[in-house]
Amino acid sequence: MEIPKPSDDLKALFRSLVPDAPGVEVKPMFGNVGAFVNGNMFAGLFGPDVGVRILDHDSLAELEAIEGVGPFGPAGRPMGGYVSLPRAWQEHDHERAAEWIGAALEQTSRLPAKQPRSRKKKG
Repeated sequence: MEIPKPSDDLKALFRSLVPDAPGVEVKPMFGNVGAFVNGNMFAGLFGPDVGVRILDHDSLAELEAIEGVGPFGPAGRPMGGYVSLPRAWQEHDHERAAEWIGAALEQTSRLPAKQPRSRKKKG
């Protein structure tokens, strides 16, 4: 599977939309970028798509009703629990994109902190 890569401009836009909040870090993932809080991803880029993790069912239904919202991740194997925001927001409505990324941060920050995986020692 070939993983699409976002442009440098989109990476910069994504970083500008992610709130500067305690526990939040943005880091590279397979040529893309993910935003994490306490080790849990709440938003990310997959090629040209900005995706968010929305845990609240009412919020998710509201978001999914918006034209341009769709699955997030590889075609045929989208990431469960994540949706992509309308691409038009990248050019015309940064505020709405930032609001949904903020909602994803708020909801995901309530999850227990993800514990780092222990590495197996090679013997």
